[in-house]
Amino acid sequence: MHRVFADRLLNLADRQAEAIAGQWCKSVRTNPRTPSYHSLPEDECLSQAVSCYKNLKQMCHSEKPYEEAWVYFTRYAEARHAEGIPLHESIYALIMVRRHIWLFAEVEALFVSAVELHQAVECINRVVLLFDYAIYILAQTYHEMCS
Repeated sequence: MHRVFADRLLNLADRQAEAIAGQWCKSVRTNPRTPSYHSLPEDECLSQAVSCYKNLKQMCHSEKPYEEAWVYFTRYAEARHAEGIPLHESIYALIMVRRHIWLFAEVEALFVSAVELHQAVECINRVVLLFDYAIYILAQTYHEMCS
């Protein structure tokens, strides 16, 4: 039963990846905490978030989510580092990626009842855990690349 509600959010992220990424891109390209993204071409900006949203379900349902996240977010970190995005901006941009999932789900009224919200908590916690892994992996990868 809980998986149905988890999949509802994850399927939304996958199905609407371009729309969610578009909102994220507008935000990250104007946010004062992410100035390195302001001049990033829109298609490059969009592809970062679309890829993340489309890979979320696979990472969430993996038997070993940390290992899945490690593979994906190590490449993500290497790409952001190569683009010259500072670590603190990369982390904040990733936080914004996570935030835009919830904002989009709220607008879509994905979870309308208190029961659905309660049942969605497991999914929300799993997604937050993945992004916690992502931030750790991002920071570790940057540290290794700078050492």
